[in-house]
Amino acid sequence: MKLEILLLMALYGESASGYELKKFLDTSGRFLRSNTTMSQVYRTLGTLEVQGKVTHTVEPRPGASDVKRYTITEEGEAALQDWIAGPYSPPSRFQDPDFVARLSMAGHMTDEQLLALVDTELASRMEEVVRYRGRERPVIHKERMANPGQAAQVSEWAHRYQSAAMDAHIKALIDLRTRLLDGRPLIDETSSAPHLSAPATEEAQ
Repeated sequence: MKLEILLLMALYGESASGYELKKFLDTSGRFLRSNTTMSQVYRTLGTLEVQGKVTHTVEPRPGASDVKRYTITEEGEAALQDWIAGPYSPPSRFQDPDFVARLSMAGHMTDEQLLALVDTELASRMEEVVRYRGRERPVIHKERMANPGQAAQVSEWAHRYQSAAMDAHIKALIDLRTRLLDGRPLIDETSSAPHLSAPATEEAQ
């Protein structure tokens, strides 16, 4: 996930200091990008400022160092909107944060844009199941292993674990799509988990 987009997302509603942006990336933002350093934050902010997408003001602090507070500009908002409305190409790994990052901007999408995003992700993952679920999974370099039987068992466990995770992802997408189309609530207010009532697809089983 590009740091430029994450910073524009974080600044879309309010200004923030570099420290506050780093704190966001270490908490909520960690699910969209991991291990972002402070130097990366300031370097990217500098690039965005040169591009005219953010600007900063200096906030004096008596007895301490002044603080730069960054604000998104009209150019930055336009760039973010272009990203939101732009084509979504699902990454090869469904665990990558690209889809969730776009989904987090649902409040800035039209109903059609949100549904198109979900449809694209769902179609891509269902196609992956059909193409790769039944693939051969040989254990390589068995002749050099001290315990090839264990390697085969772990490999099969990992395959089943990832398959179950993919099936759960597809099931959630189907349910989300159905609820969007029906205009029903997406979550149960008595639970922190989304509804997952839709059955898994035949291809994903």
